[in-house]
Amino acid sequence: MNFNNILFLDIETVAQYETYNHMPSAVRELWDAKAQFLIRNKETETCESVYERAGIYAEFGKIICISCGYLTGANENKKLVVKSFSGSDEKALLIAFKNVLDSWGKDNNDRTSDSDKKFLCAHNGREFDYPYLCRRMIVNCVPLPRILTMYGKKPWEICHYDTLELWKFGDYKHYTSLKLLAQILGIPSPKDDIDGSQVNEVFWNTGDVERIVRYCEKDVITLAQLFLRLYCEPGIKEENIEIKDLIKTTS
Repeated sequence: MNFNNILFLDIETVAQYETYNHMPSAVRELWDAKAQFLIRNKETETCESVYERAGIYAEFGKIICISCGYLTGANENKKLVVKSFSGSDEKALLIAFKNVLDSWGKDNNDRTSDSDKKFLCAHNGREFDYPYLCRRMIVNCVPLPRILTMYGKKPWEICHYDTLELWKFGDYKHYTSLKLLAQILGIPSPKDDIDGSQVNEVFWNTGDVERIVRYCEKDVITLAQLFLRLYCEPGIKEENIEIKDLIKTTS
C-alpha cells in the first residue's frame, strides 16, 4: 500500500437554521415529520428539542468546515500536511474542496495498480462524510468529483477507505468512535475543548468557526495516525505535522 496516495478527510456540519423557529414554515413541517423518527421519549422530547440534531442530516444541515491531510515521506520520517476549508458560503466551500478532489483523483482511470491509485479515507466515511458531501454538492449545484461518486462503479473501482469498516472486520452491530479507537490503540489524542455534539452550538451561539476548524483538523490528524496504526506502521511525529493556512469562504 502506498500510504502517500491517501487523502484523509473530516467534515463538520450544523443545522441550516439557527433554531427551530427560524425555519420557514414549509421546512419546519418537513422537519416535524422527520423528527417523529428521532424522538425517543415523547414525554420529554419534542420536534423543537431534537432540532439540535438537524446538522447530521444533509437535507436539514450544511457543511461549515472540511479538513483534509496527506502523507509525504516514509517510515519514521513521514510528514502529514493538513489543510482546511471553512466559512458561511457553503457553495464556495464545496467548490474549493471539489477542486482538490478533482486534482487528487484525476488520473485514477489510467492507473491499473491499487498502489498507484489515489484514495480517500474517513472514519464512518461511507455512512456519513462521503454521502453528506455528495448530497450537499447536489443541493448547491456543484458537479460531483469522480473520486467521490460510487454510482455505476464496481466495488473494486471505489477508492474509499473507512477506518470504522476496517475496525469492524465485517461486524455491523456496533459503532466505534474515532476517539475510542485512538484510546485503545494508544494513539496520542490532543485534548479538545469541544466535541462533535457541541459544534452546532458553538457555530450558532458564538460564530467561532476557527475553533471548529481546530477541532476538525485534530480529527484528521488522529484519523491518519489511526490508519497507520491499523497497518502496524510507524506513526507521525508531532514535529512532522504541518498545518497549512485556512481557506475561508464568506457569503
